[in-house]
Amino acid sequence: MATFKAFLVTEDDGQFRQDVVQRSFDALPDNDVLIKVSYSSLNYKDALSASGHKGVTREYPHTPGIDAAGVVVSDRTGRWQPGTEVVVIGYDLGMNTSGGFAEFISVPADWPIQLPDNISLEESMMLGTAGITAAYCLEKLLDNGLVADNGEVLVTGATGGVGAFALTILAQMGFSVVASSGKPEASEWLLELGASRVIDRNEIGTQSSRPMLKSEWAGAVDTVGGHTLENIVKSLKFGASVAACGNVTGADLQMTVFPYILRGVNLLGVASADASRDDRIRAFGKLASMWKPARLRNMVQHVGLRGLSEQIRQMLAGQHQKRVVVDLAKE
Repeated sequence: MATFKAFLVTEDDGQFRQDVVQRSFDALPDNDVLIKVSYSSLNYKDALSASGHKGVTREYPHTPGIDAAGVVVSDRTGRWQPGTEVVVIGYDLGMNTSGGFAEFISVPADWPIQLPDNISLEESMMLGTAGITAAYCLEKLLDNGLVADNGEVLVTGATGGVGAFALTILAQMGFSVVASSGKPEASEWLLELGASRVIDRNEIGTQSSRPMLKSEWAGAVDTVGGHTLENIVKSLKFGASVAACGNVTGADLQMTVFPYILRGVNLLGVASADASRDDRIRAFGKLASMWKPARLRNMVQHVGLRGLSEQIRQMLAGQHQKRVVVDLAKE
């Protein structure tokens, strides 16, 4: 095989173009492990990379895809045996290293993790970065005292990948989960995933000049940032925590220290791309077993490489619902 199929983003005079092309293996980075990709998934960072966001990807032409699942073809270090099923999530994959939107990737030997038991390659990409980020959020909340008896837990951006996974896993664990969304048409789906109720995002996302708000949430997972995160911190119950992992509505926080020093609340930052290898193995092991979403297949849709451009457009326009699994065998 002299070439392989890839989703390629090119730049010409500041304009970015997306095409499905045949690429030479010489175009891959010179890393130790060659993996034949079976599935990838679409994340917001991929959509930014595919649209030319230089804060994500510095140089083009480039193939996005921060997630990949497939089979080891070769490994110059001898660490990975050919035929081993592996998952690569995060690190620099799909950012400045050619990513999972292609039939092959080449990565350092310490990036892959072996596919856990009780999960398929396809299911691993139903979870992907979104699932593992949700798992990190929940681990931090539980480690900081979140218990079901304390009251409702808020999940923002609930129709997105991280939000939907956090919602459904929390519900399976017995928590009463309130889903915040700007998509009223998705309310029934969110209730099916386990939400006890659904609120409009404006109920929590409108800027407030008050230093503190009514004590309401036993905990929260916030995927959007901005005024929403400010209001969550202001309305956490005494000693409660919010795990924050996104900034789609804003990166600034305009608030006082009063919620922290009067209610003792915690703002827990979650960063998945640079998590340790041990953290990845532990979190993905939970997702493959006790935290595996019961309705996983109801949370995703499948596309081939040629369907990616439309999904990217929808994601950037805020019209996206359900997680997108990229099937490399699909046209």
